[in-house]
Amino acid sequence: MAAPTTPPRPARRHRRPARLAAALATATALATLTPAPLAAASTTRGHEGTQRVLDTAVADGVPGALARARDRHGVWNGTAGTADLDTGRARGADDRFRIGSVTKTFVATVLLQLQGERRIDLDDTVDQHLPGLVDGHGHDGTAITLRQLLNHTSGISNYTADPEFRRRAFGEEFLDHRYDTWKPGQLVAVAMRHAPDFAPGTSWNYSNTNYILAGMVIEKVTGHGWEKEVERRILRPLGLRATSAPRTDPHLPRPAGRAYSFLGDPDREHPYDVTELNPSQAGAAGAMISTTADLDRFQRALLGGRLLPPAQLRQMTTTVEVHPSAPHVRYGLGLMRQTLSCGIRIWGHDGGIHGSATLAFTTRDTRHSYQANLNGEWSPSDPADAVALTEAEFCREG
Repeated sequence: MAAPTTPPRPARRHRRPARLAAALATATALATLTPAPLAAASTTRGHEGTQRVLDTAVADGVPGALARARDRHGVWNGTAGTADLDTGRARGADDRFRIGSVTKTFVATVLLQLQGERRIDLDDTVDQHLPGLVDGHGHDGTAITLRQLLNHTSGISNYTADPEFRRRAFGEEFLDHRYDTWKPGQLVAVAMRHAPDFAPGTSWNYSNTNYILAGMVIEKVTGHGWEKEVERRILRPLGLRATSAPRTDPHLPRPAGRAYSFLGDPDREHPYDVTELNPSQAGAAGAMISTTADLDRFQRALLGGRLLPPAQLRQMTTTVEVHPSAPHVRYGLGLMRQTLSCGIRIWGHDGGIHGSATLAFTTRDTRHSYQANLNGEWSPSDPADAVALTEAEFCREG
């Protein structure tokens, strides 16, 4: 069901950004609640480099940036630029935004909880729970496990790479289809038009289809949509009042800024306001909304052992190689591990969805965490870029 159509708003023109400025999205894919109170902020001690990164992003053309860091000195919130190119409102530390593929960490957590309850086994095949769904052009759901969905070793084709889907979802046709509702089965069917990327378990490739299927497994096992299970098992227990899984609602709850995209324009001269969209096109792969403070609380609870039994947390943090050329990046079950140039290892995820690029990372002991968001989506989807951006926060003295 589509929402009432409003004319898309072309945004003001602004300069073309440099590569670093929009480096947050390695995984571009794709009930108003009271926001959680912000913790008392520390001074900028130790975060000057991080603030410079935010300022540089805006100087290079990204409308606005915000970040939050927690370390032994306390909590720091930094912002730069504007949340709204029409009104000029500045970005706020408690702004909500679409988190894209950071959603995957929430979804993987629910599946691991179900394993801990012995309602599933991660070595179950997809076909055991969704018989006949993964089939066609060489796909075989009887040979793919749930674990392979979560760590992207299934070989299942990525539905967001389908040319027709990309035209409708990410190109100028988005303006005509932004309110379309996509059912999970329809998204899987898009992927089934193509051959698998590789035989299950023989390689690695990021596929949003994996998490659409993971969400469907959650519904099959629990009788509830993945959104409800995330709300029941994670959001409410942790008091994440500014985080939501909006199903088909196209609006961002307030406070929130706007989101901007060039919609595939190679000249990058005409950014559009793409804030409103039906998030069903991203589903369990990337539909959620949150804030930096809520993402910090979630990650500290997850890696601190509050959401998963030890056995399941060990499985979540068991990683596989992403690519020989990127040995510093490894992928677990809905979690990415990155080794920075200073030797520090950080855990988390990043994500991109229309006009929003997000990262959320923490050290394994959760003593140092960092979340950031840009309200533009200019990233070339290079994992090395997100690593470079986090260096300013994690690779510093003090």
